[in-house]
Amino acid sequence: MSKAFFQRLENSAHDHRLPLAQVVDNLCFNEQGLIPVIAQDCSSKTVLMQAWMNREALHKTLHTGRMVYWSRSRHRLWEKGASSGHRQKLISMSFDCDGDVILCQVEQQGAACHTGRPACFYFAVEPEQQQVRVIGDANPP
Repeated sequence: MSKAFFQRLENSAHDHRLPLAQVVDNLCFNEQGLIPVIAQDCSSKTVLMQAWMNREALHKTLHTGRMVYWSRSRHRLWEKGASSGHRQKLISMSFDCDGDVILCQVEQQGAACHTGRPACFYFAVEPEQQQVRVIGDANPP
């Protein structure tokens, strides 16, 4: 769990390869053992949602190819769409330069948001009007 590990890699040559286990061992999980994950649609590049993973969720995601997260409210693992059918298939995964955020390109089935909206980011900030506008209709499953 070391930002120094990632700092040492900053000048790595294009296509330099590292063992996955070594990189995962150096990811910066927080005090609760969690790391933020951004799910992005692999085709449209729309940011669908942000969630959390612990090491077990990360390993299950890599092993199954389906997005598995840690639910902070339920204190347990949850596979995205296991109950709703709105699953996410992992297409690719990358880590940011500090090793403290995971970006997953996913193939989304159905809505990503629990409200039924395509993505969780539906509160559009309009700074000039000093307001926030809701975009997209909720369509609960």
